[in-house]
Amino acid sequence: MEDLKKLIRQVPDWPKKGILFYDITTLLKDKAGFRRLIDAFADHYTSQRLDQILGIEARGFIFGPALAYRLGTGFVPVRKPNKLPAETTRVTYDLEYGTDSLEVHRDAIRPGDRVLIVDDLLATGGTASACVRLARELGAVVAGVGVVVELEFLSGRSKLDGVDVFSVLRYPQ
Repeated sequence: MEDLKKLIRQVPDWPKKGILFYDITTLLKDKAGFRRLIDAFADHYTSQRLDQILGIEARGFIFGPALAYRLGTGFVPVRKPNKLPAETTRVTYDLEYGTDSLEVHRDAIRPGDRVLIVDDLLATGGTASACVRLARELGAVVAGVGVVVELEFLSGRSKLDGVDVFSVLRYPQ
């Protein structure tokens, strides 16, 4: 999978000076690369019994439905506040400078559902941790968190309370 890193554009000083941004849009447009990425996720999770894939807004919406299709599960969007039309459950979490929230339809996850949370990036772990809390509040069993890219040097997985994390690509520094 390391060759997939060649398909990711690195943008220095974006969104602010000192940040190296890993732009996955260049991977997404490569049909062979995108296929290999979804195959890597599917190969890792195919032996697990999963009921739902939870995709975190917005890039989790790219990978989640493709993976749900491959694994024969449902897909549940986890959204920013006030984007879902029916009754929701919300969790608020801390950011470096402030707070943010995530919501999911209350009836999208049943107690006992085994769910996989999917997103593009695991950095500090705040968003993924909030999604784990949200799923658990609705009675789900969180089978894992799957991400395209993990920035290991930010130690995000340490915030995931023992949840299994699968990263297709890892950047140690």
